[in-house]
Amino acid sequence: MKLEDKIITVTGAGNGVGRAVALEALRRGARVAGVDISAHGLEETAGLAAAGDRFASYVVDITDKAAVSELPATIAERFGAVDGLVHLAAIIQPFLKVKDLDDAAIERVFAVNWWGTLHLNRAFLPVLLDRPEAHIVNTSSMGGFIPVPGQTIYGASKAAVKLLTEAPRAECRGTPVRVTVVIPGGMATNMPANSGVSIAVDPEQAAKLAKNLTTADAAARAILDGMTKNAYRVLIGRDAKLMDLFYRVNPSGAAALIARQMKGLVA
Repeated sequence: MKLEDKIITVTGAGNGVGRAVALEALRRGARVAGVDISAHGLEETAGLAAAGDRFASYVVDITDKAAVSELPATIAERFGAVDGLVHLAAIIQPFLKVKDLDDAAIERVFAVNWWGTLHLNRAFLPVLLDRPEAHIVNTSSMGGFIPVPGQTIYGASKAAVKLLTEAPRAECRGTPVRVTVVIPGGMATNMPANSGVSIAVDPEQAAKLAKNLTTADAAARAILDGMTKNAYRVLIGRDAKLMDLFYRVNPSGAAALIARQMKGLVA
């Protein structure tokens, strides 16, 4: 689906990849409803966009089912019926083993990553099915197909999102709606801080990890290119692409490699 003159809802638009996608969609001629829990972040995005009435901000907690259910109609009052949902809002967990995580941390990750995704898809899908053409983009993770020590709950939530995207794509066959799953690897964003998670890493290890990080702008271009091409999935970053191939060939070896790279990060 081409974005020009389309109305696109972008979650996580207050920072990181969500902000980059919102700005790139505007550059491609869309009107954008930016959704985020942070009013300040959305204000910053609006200032960077300088897009006038083509950008509108909606402060919404995506774990709030009632608030999410009202969102399509609220956006329609401003722009008209939505043509696409690009869902990027998510959080990671503290870098702890499963046995050391408290229930509150586990429930918070699933509330945002799983229930937030489900609420949004169920709220927007009826509207999208009535459009001439429409698109849903959900974001999984490299951690959703390969085990990452210290991010087990996050990975489980993103594995669930992967299936929650692929199955509705099959269900939407023969309708105007196309569905794409995005699978990012390491991203150069503030996701840990935005998730309330600190990372203890020495400068040498940080420099090594940074080499494999994809910028938010590069990710945004890849995501919207995939949307334009109605892609089944979009792998973001060299690390995600390589590990996708490696894991298919040698699951145990791929998992061991990731475990070695995570050594020292997990408490």
